[in-house]
Amino acid sequence: MEQIQIFNLFPAPFLKNRKGLKRFLSQQLKDTGYHNHRVNVIFCDDEYLLAINQQHLQHDYYTDIITFDLTHPSDQSNLEGELYISIERVKDNAKTSNQLLQTELLRVVFHGFLHLLGYKDKSPKDISQMRAKENEWIEQYTILH
Repeated sequence: MEQIQIFNLFPAPFLKNRKGLKRFLSQQLKDTGYHNHRVNVIFCDDEYLLAINQQHLQHDYYTDIITFDLTHPSDQSNLEGELYISIERVKDNAKTSNQLLQTELLRVVFHGFLHLLGYKDKSPKDISQMRAKENEWIEQYTILH
């Protein structure tokens, strides 16, 4: 089973080449040893993601992404997860960091998948490793597509 699905609760018309992105992400997971995976990517707005942040994480602030690792502890060979991404935050981040919207969207999607693969972003060292891997995937994806 290998399945990556993308849902729009908030319009995300700027996401280019969904099939190519899903193939790329599926290959990254396979290359890491997860031949069986099911990941849902849900694009939403700020308020929707804020409600999730408050309800599930007890955080009362806007964020660009929340990643839920739903992998069953007894079956680490099957990766399952959900990524909730605020399109409004991605747009603001792109503007603030002077990035193309498509590039920032890829960065956030890849960030969520990297969390599923065990990458952290709490310490400066973790952030550096996460950012390097995000950049690597953006470069690889851009070359392929």
